[in-house]
Amino acid sequence: MGERTAERAKRTNPRAEGCAGCLLAGLGATAAPLAWAPHAAISIDGGLEGHARDLSVLFVDLPLVVLGGALVPLLTWALATRWVHRPWLAALLSLAALALAVWELTEWWTPGVPPGPGDGPGI
Repeated sequence: MGERTAERAKRTNPRAEGCAGCLLAGLGATAAPLAWAPHAAISIDGGLEGHARDLSVLFVDLPLVVLGGALVPLLTWALATRWVHRPWLAALLSLAALALAVWELTEWWTPGVPPGPGDGPGI
């Protein structure tokens, strides 16, 4: 059993695995904000006359989205390479985790939009 593990360790290139992990992290850090941006547009431009402008989405939410988008595939890659020992399967699991995280982000996170100036009970 120990010989098979040693053979596997010789076949895999740690530098290539590290580059693949960084590539997946970069892909996640790019994909997450691109999926998040259309939902945050109303908070950035403010809607009608800018009454709903909330720039905290740029200073708080955007860094968290980028960090989460980078960490989810990177951590999945690190765990999968330790448990599976097949780089292609680890990459597939990382991409699936990224897709699931982006889907959760777009389904769960919705910026708060206060009622418009004309919204309400009326006269």
